[in-house]
Amino acid sequence: MAKVSLVVPIYNSSKYLNKCIDSLVNQTLKDIEIILINDGSTDESEKVIKEYKDKRIKYISKKNEGIGKTRNRGIKEATGEYIAFVDSDDYLNEHFCEYMYKKAHADKCDLVICNFFEDRGNLYGIKFKDFKDTSLKDNPSLINNINLGPCNKLYSLELLKNNNIYFEESLKYEDAPFVVKAIKSANKIGKVKDFLTYYVIHENSETTTRDGRIFDIFKICKIIIKELDNDKYKKSLTNLITMILLDYCAQQRYIKEHSQRKKFINEAFKMLNILDKNWRKCDYVFKLNKISRIIKTNKFLMLLYCDIFAQKYTK
Repeated sequence: MAKVSLVVPIYNSSKYLNKCIDSLVNQTLKDIEIILINDGSTDESEKVIKEYKDKRIKYISKKNEGIGKTRNRGIKEATGEYIAFVDSDDYLNEHFCEYMYKKAHADKCDLVICNFFEDRGNLYGIKFKDFKDTSLKDNPSLINNINLGPCNKLYSLELLKNNNIYFEESLKYEDAPFVVKAIKSANKIGKVKDFLTYYVIHENSETTTRDGRIFDIFKICKIIIKELDNDKYKKSLTNLITMILLDYCAQQRYIKEHSQRKKFINEAFKMLNILDKNWRKCDYVFKLNKISRIIKTNKFLMLLYCDIFAQKYTK
């Protein structure tokens, strides 16, 4: 059994694959397995993959089924004690597996997170508030101090399989419910202070919010609300859903059609009011600067802001 399984879903990523795979095969922790899953790529991805002769690599080629189903295939194929997910255009610090496994194994953590860099051509450090080993039951606010992307984390494979934690397969933004379920189910969550993963943000990546699947975020929020339906989590849940929905409302400025912008913002404010009539008093809103707070908490001003921006951006 390997100590760590690294799962990489791949779809038309040939341009970035070498940097990603190089960062995996050069990990200082050698007892790992690298599961590369080609999700029906039509570019040179397979050619790049087959250049690597490392015996720790397990290559799977299949028809295109989407990132959720591909990551789930990785979970089912993994044999490691712990598992991590790496997107095919991202890359790892060479010490990722060593430091994360050392923390998880020594302190018997089900889940370990680390700080990470956003790579936008320049590196921007994303640092989370330090905390002692804990669980969501003991520290409900933890859900507001851990990002909902899966790729700066190390999970116990047993945690995922015993609690039936898998990615949503039919929805966009499949990361969030997966991470929430893992956080909720973990008996002990730890943190490594180092910056160990590199999340690559490509130019114009914001435009991924243009398609109609952005409305999937409401289904995602409903899954999260159901998962955290407990008075103990009410304050943290309100804060989390408010942050998610107001941020996605602001992203409507990239949508060309006014009717879609209006529909999304109306639906978001309706969901927030049903969730908690006092959502405007949550910590996320309180920490916004004054102008952002005025705009983001007023449905009509939010739509006006997005309309004005969209006139320039979407021409």
